[in-house]
Amino acid sequence: MKQIPWGAVYVGGVQLGAQALERMSPADRRRLLERCSTNVDNLSAGRWETLAGSAFVVEEPMPLPYALLLLAVLGYAEYAYGAWWAAAVFLFGHASATLLVHGALRRTADPAVRGALDVGTSYGFNTVLGALTSALPRGAVRTAARAGLLALAVAPVVKRGRTFTDAGHLAALGVGVGLSLAFDCLSGANRPKIA
Repeated sequence: MKQIPWGAVYVGGVQLGAQALERMSPADRRRLLERCSTNVDNLSAGRWETLAGSAFVVEEPMPLPYALLLLAVLGYAEYAYGAWWAAAVFLFGHASATLLVHGALRRTADPAVRGALDVGTSYGFNTVLGALTSALPRGAVRTAARAGLLALAVAPVVKRGRTFTDAGHLAALGVGVGLSLAFDCLSGANRPKIA
């Protein structure tokens, strides 16, 4: 029996959920998003279930180019390493980056930051993307890919008007690259390569 691709089911489910959210009243929609958010208020109150739930909710449907890129990255991760690997890295990265951001923000008194909506797929996406650099050929190509991705993620963090989400994207990518480096240490002859 052929396995259903986890990445396709995930992306499709998130998009369908976003479509359903758009049909809700603004007040109900806001309440649901606030309940799923991994913001400082929720995590400080011990609502740890948001660490998983927030990865399955987006504020609005994902733009088609982003949804296709997410699908491609998750699809390749699943093809190269398996569905469990792709899902585990995605969820680990989502939770890790969220907790790093929470640690940095937990003492803030700004109610707009403490109660900000923080849901979506981007932390998990960035982690899987960073982790997939271990599938590139060793040496200059792999090193350049890691450095290039991290440089792209640093750019929004150092500009004016940055948000904590920009720092979260950098943290998630850093977690992914860190996992990639760990995979390098555990490398074996059977690991798939992109090239």
